[in-house]
Amino acid sequence: MDKLEAMHAFAKVVALGSYAEAGRALGLTRSAVSKAVMELEHHLGARLLDRTTRRVGPTEAGLAYYERCLDVLSRIEETDMQISRLQHEPKGLLRINAPMSFGALYLGRAVADFMIAYPDLRIELSLTDRFIDPIEEGVDVTIRIAALNDSSLIARKLAAARIVIAASPEYLQQNGIPTTPADLLQHRCLVYGHTSMLAKWQVQMDGEIVSTPVNSRVCSNNGDVLRAAALAGHGLINLPTFLIGPDLAEGRLRLVMAEHAPPPLGIYALYAPNRYLAVKTRVFIDFLAQRFGGVPEWDRFAQASAS
Repeated sequence: MDKLEAMHAFAKVVALGSYAEAGRALGLTRSAVSKAVMELEHHLGARLLDRTTRRVGPTEAGLAYYERCLDVLSRIEETDMQISRLQHEPKGLLRINAPMSFGALYLGRAVADFMIAYPDLRIELSLTDRFIDPIEEGVDVTIRIAALNDSSLIARKLAAARIVIAASPEYLQQNGIPTTPADLLQHRCLVYGHTSMLAKWQVQMDGEIVSTPVNSRVCSNNGDVLRAAALAGHGLINLPTFLIGPDLAEGRLRLVMAEHAPPPLGIYALYAPNRYLAVKTRVFIDFLAQRFGGVPEWDRFAQASAS
């Protein structure tokens, strides 16, 4: 029996005046309670109980120790209750990390609505396109748009992230409409990444994913920059519909090569594996899954354009 359990057993003996009664209250045998108290006395180097044939009572040292035990045990019980409430009521600080563009376009509004439903929560939302380790940086939930590989984190898919190839009507009128992956080399392309060297786009062809080289006119690691260049007529883009769905719906951009669309990604909520997932984390992920599940609003834009 560990020290905390021994303190609990000792306190019960003092309160009930009997080893047997304390054992019944704790679901232990009389001998187990007696042994726990004896181990506690040996550890403290002091006699805690006076034992007679009729009753058991605390010594002077035992009475002082009993009062301290009650204080310690009550504080532990209070702490347990507070933690238990946190596991059942969304309270405290919720730390969220998400990509820049998606966070600004969609997650910000979602968080604002979430806060109305859970007014006792405080939100800390950081936006960055850098992939972070949520455990190291103390983040409760990180949103990522990717084709996920094996990870030590738990991932819940919130929605698909369709990737499409598109361009402005003006660009297509002046340069023609590509219909096959081979046509891409005849066009100016706006490439997502950190370097334009050996730029390639992944596309689907005959049921397989292939990488095809493209000529990079603009290269940027920010999708909003590429979208602006495409709207200005500078070339083809290869971007998720959550960035350009409204442009497709309103005709500012047009889909091309729909049958050779790049493979889709997923929008995921990632969090650390934990048997006791905090309720604030769980309700936020559930909220996002409901909000973005099914056909998300950005794909409704794209479908309206294609219909």
